[in-house]
Amino acid sequence: MIEIITSELDQQQQQDSLQAHFQPNFSADEIEQVYQLKRAQPLLQVFTALFHGGFDGVLVRLLVLRELASDAASSTFSRADINTRLAYLLPESLETVLMRLRTNQLLAWDAQQAVYRVTPMARNVLSAIDGLLALGKDEDNADMGFLLSQVAGAQVMGGVTVDQLNHLLGRLVDLTEEFSDAIASGSEFRLRASQAKWHTACDWVEKGSEILRAILSDENADGATHKAAQAIGRAQSALLNMQGMFSRALNQIERQRVHLGQSGLSTTDIKRWLLLHEDLASLAEGAIDQPVVPLFITPAEMIDVAETELLQDRVASAVSGGLPAGTDAPTTISDGPQMQRELDDWLARLSDFAALGNFPSIADEGPKSIPVQDSLLPATFAVASYRASLLPLLGDADEARLQGATAELARLPVKFAPTDEMIQLPDLHVAAMSLASLSLSLNTEGDKSDE
Repeated sequence: MIEIITSELDQQQQQDSLQAHFQPNFSADEIEQVYQLKRAQPLLQVFTALFHGGFDGVLVRLLVLRELASDAASSTFSRADINTRLAYLLPESLETVLMRLRTNQLLAWDAQQAVYRVTPMARNVLSAIDGLLALGKDEDNADMGFLLSQVAGAQVMGGVTVDQLNHLLGRLVDLTEEFSDAIASGSEFRLRASQAKWHTACDWVEKGSEILRAILSDENADGATHKAAQAIGRAQSALLNMQGMFSRALNQIERQRVHLGQSGLSTTDIKRWLLLHEDLASLAEGAIDQPVVPLFITPAEMIDVAETELLQDRVASAVSGGLPAGTDAPTTISDGPQMQRELDDWLARLSDFAALGNFPSIADEGPKSIPVQDSLLPATFAVASYRASLLPLLGDADEARLQGATAELARLPVKFAPTDEMIQLPDLHVAAMSLASLSLSLNTEGDKSDE
């Protein structure tokens, strides 16, 4: 009778301490999440027993429990066996850990046989921890491996929950926002780091697509599960569509990069070199041989120097007798970069082709479409590759709003149509290239004039 009263008092005290964290007009028992967590109280107490206290104590408890659970040859352990297996621990520390594990149902004590057994709950907890530790060893910058493995395992066992899918959906949304912030920042280093992380996330997306198809095709799944799976599919699509945004931002940075003369060095190279030095102040060591020594003079000396300078200027202007005769400025020839000249030449070729569509009288005389190799060749491999890299700019609306040679290229009424096939070429520098064509784009004014 006394034990029943004591148990009821403990439960009442726990309820009062929990209610103390909530507003007076809210009851803790009416919240669904509180109900679910209280149902899992035995499991949560196991984690509390393992991870309560300092890191050293947590490490020793996990060490003892993993050492005993790793022995698959025997399911029972006598105290002598435990002492032999964990002889590197002090007896007092080992006794404290065994008592804590036994009190919290991680180890079961068989009094008749005088042996310990690892409980099923302890093995479940260790399995979850080992899975998380194993995935943490791999390079997973996107932090999606563990979440996806939980969804995959639950789907195979037929018990995937909406909460597991929502955790994965939340991570996908976080990654999308992180990548969007990196693109908006305009920082090349942040963009390249985020792009590498994006590639890792895309690898996990490909693996998770099969799991999502299995969930959506499962007739036994409820509506909430289907809705969460569809939301994950939309988040994955948004994540995959960010490749063009990364490429556009990096190309914009490439166009704005400042080079230092003809040395080939750019501001990006300098920043990368500076990031390799932990102490930037140390670079100034030895740059100044001696400190600046100030010189002090009296006001009288300052007046004498000022008067001498003033008189010298007046004498020089009187002797010269007027302004010097004018001379022609020396003629200089601007030697522009080689790639700029190549861009101008190729732009002129494309402009000639595009001009045929502007005059109906000779439109039939010129070609409506030409193979892409006719516009890229003849040229060396480097020049042909440079021209091919500019083809995606044709018809780019964002680029057309800018100024410069690439903007003129984007405004040309020429359409680039690539394919996945390859064509062999009888060229000395280029053996083969993708089969593609350049065609004239019809505009609205031209259609009206034809009418």
